Amino acid sequence: MITIWHNPRCSKSRQTLALLQENGHAPEVRLYLEDPPSETELRVATMDLGCPPIMMMRTGEPEFKAEGLSKDSVNDALFAAMARVPKLIERPIVFANGKAAIGRPPEAVLSIL
Repeated sequence: MITIWHNPRCSKSRQTLALLQENGHAPEVRLYLEDPPSETELRVATMDLGCPPIMMMRTGEPEFKAEGLSKDSVNDALFAAMARVPKLIERPIVFANGKAAIGRPPEAVLSIL
């Protein structure tokens, strides 16, 4: 089972989804802005990615600063902010085989398939 946290307005997300489909995969598409992941799901995602939560965040978004966050914020604050404001989650994230990869560049997701 392959799942992509997808934002159809994002070119990298669209490219990653197309790449998966071109390689014969039919991933489950989760529109994470409409169906935001819980804090628990976000914690699992960081474990699957093998990175701290700050690495899966869009720190340049105005909402990052508006939430009072910095790159030194504690993990609990980062998880809570991503659950509250899913726009802060880097996109796309693909999950497969107990692993995850951020599709920047889109080809990065091929390593977990």
